Amino acid sequence: MRFRLLAAALVATGAAAAPLSFGDPAHQLAMYRKIQCSTADLEPVVYRWSGRVWSRVPGEPDRHLWNVEGMNIRQCVRAGDRERGEGVRMVSRELMFYLDPKTGEVIDSWQNPWTGKTNRIFHVANDPVNQRPVFARNPDGTPFRLPLVVEDGRVFWNIEVPLFYENPLGGDFQAYAGNHYHAMEIFNFIVDEKRLRDPKTRNARAAVSWVRLSGWMPFMEMGSRPGGLVFNATGQVVDGIEALPRVVKDQIARRYPAYRVPPPADDTRPNATTWTEFRKFIEAERAGTRP
Repeated sequence: MRFRLLAAALVATGAAAAPLSFGDPAHQLAMYRKIQCSTADLEPVVYRWSGRVWSRVPGEPDRHLWNVEGMNIRQCVRAGDRERGEGVRMVSRELMFYLDPKTGEVIDSWQNPWTGKTNRIFHVANDPVNQRPVFARNPDGTPFRLPLVVEDGRVFWNIEVPLFYENPLGGDFQAYAGNHYHAMEIFNFIVDEKRLRDPKTRNARAAVSWVRLSGWMPFMEMGSRPGGLVFNATGQVVDGIEALPRVVKDQIARRYPAYRVPPPADDTRPNATTWTEFRKFIEAERAGTRP
């Protein structure tokens, strides 16, 4: 109940309120919402990012393969748990497009310098990308707390996501033969401290950097060739779909109109990844059912 009342106060106008406290679990939940989405339920928030993708192969120089432009549209809704108290759940969907490094335009095919093949580009279109709810108390009963670093008027939140699981494109014997998906995603959020602590702001307008270290993308058809990819991008919250770069808006209008809005708040579908979506694509192509 305490967080519900706080959330209502955060979106209300009127008399000035004291700044949010880093030591209060309810305020910490509000800060989480202000970085990830909004303190107002069902208010869409759009992140965008741009960057570059490099190859890394033992014994050869790194190659700049593509540029990327991406977006994620999300919304939050209050959640509750009898044991863990008030909380919040975020739902989202995301797009990321591979661009020609010279022209900056979206490309749908690519000449593979290692195999000599012309590969079809499989752009990222993951729907949904939802997060597990977070609550005022952690599973062990301790208060929820973000690992924030505050310095010189800015707030930093660093997240490392190590990934190691059975590859969706593999077979039934991965425990014996390997072929696991092994990657790491690194997110670094930077927020203005005054905006984050201001009870009148619903979103903190965070900036973000994103790095992914992974194996080859499946559309590259690289098999077991040694090496992998380094993604490096930066971005921030923007003022909706219309504030996205032209190349992204054009793709949404032509191919991905569903990405103009976030998933419904009660979305229970399993999360999508590039690997699960690529598998669906190949299976549909083989079955002759791909549109």
